[in-house]
Amino acid sequence: MLHIREVDGDVYFKVRVMPRSSRDSIVGIYEDALKIRLTAAPLEGKANEACRAFLSKILGVPRSHVEIHTGETSRNKVIKVSGLSSEKVLQALVP
Repeated sequence: MLHIREVDGDVYFKVRVMPRSSRDSIVGIYEDALKIRLTAAPLEGKANEACRAFLSKILGVPRSHVEIHTGETSRNKVIKVSGLSSEKVLQALVP
């Protein structure tokens, strides 16, 4: 089950990023994190930016509302989303 928490109007959730994939997609749940495949390579922050862009598109918010809270250099990250409730984030990410 994806663990989502809401603090002061911001939503936090974990992701597990798999860079250098054939396409950008949500694969499913890995432990308590959302597993995401990205085409970008993990070099010079490209995968991080691709992750932010992909999640902002899926969630329907500007890219500036999606931040990598922790895990900039790791496959395991905590994402912070501003401007959405935890229910809306859950609906958008886990159909």
